[in-house]
Amino acid sequence: MMHIAIRRYHPSDREPVERVFRDGIQEHINPAFLYAMTRPLHITVTLLMYMGVYVKCGQSAVLALVSGGAWVGLVYFCCFEFYSGYVRARLNTDMQDIPGYYLSNPDNCFWVAEADVNGRPQILGMVAVEGKNDPGSDGKKYGEVYRMIVSSRCRRAGLGLRLAKTAEAFCKERGFSKIELSTSSTQKAAVALYFKLGFKIILVHMQSESPRWIIWMTRVTILTMEKNI
Repeated sequence: MMHIAIRRYHPSDREPVERVFRDGIQEHINPAFLYAMTRPLHITVTLLMYMGVYVKCGQSAVLALVSGGAWVGLVYFCCFEFYSGYVRARLNTDMQDIPGYYLSNPDNCFWVAEADVNGRPQILGMVAVEGKNDPGSDGKKYGEVYRMIVSSRCRRAGLGLRLAKTAEAFCKERGFSKIELSTSSTQKAAVALYFKLGFKIILVHMQSESPRWIIWMTRVTILTMEKNI
């Protein structure tokens, strides 16, 4: 079993962190596509597309397959764009300058999980916390967890739990009243971990930076979760 150390981010970590972040988010594209295509609405649309074109185009099976394939391709594109667009947006905002965004403020932090793999250090995970003012709480703050990613190379090794506990310990140290985070409904393993840690769902919505029609096509919902500490 490899030894994994969790430490603060260094500027030299930028490339491997971006790679793990991109891979960790984009791996949800295929599960999101399968989820979308198995929703009753999308099954109905797919069948109607095939049958409608087949009947209207002189019972042409080829045209029916082409039109149905175009619909399926559109659903896949939406799932791809939902997650890839999120990666692009984050790499152009907080992930563009991690030291400036997360390490220059004592209420923020960014950690990486590093292990020695075949004699070379490898980044295998990450997590970040941003301290925020809690409205209506007499000046109290809470921590919002971001960029919680575990590389596919070391799943089921407890690393996600360790990263989450690292973030929680930081929030307690800073005197925050609670922890919040957001994740998508297709990230089943992450949601299960957060429930295990005592988080509760406080909001389910479909608001995202992606266009509304893309969100509608993917059928993905965003879960906001919270834990008092």
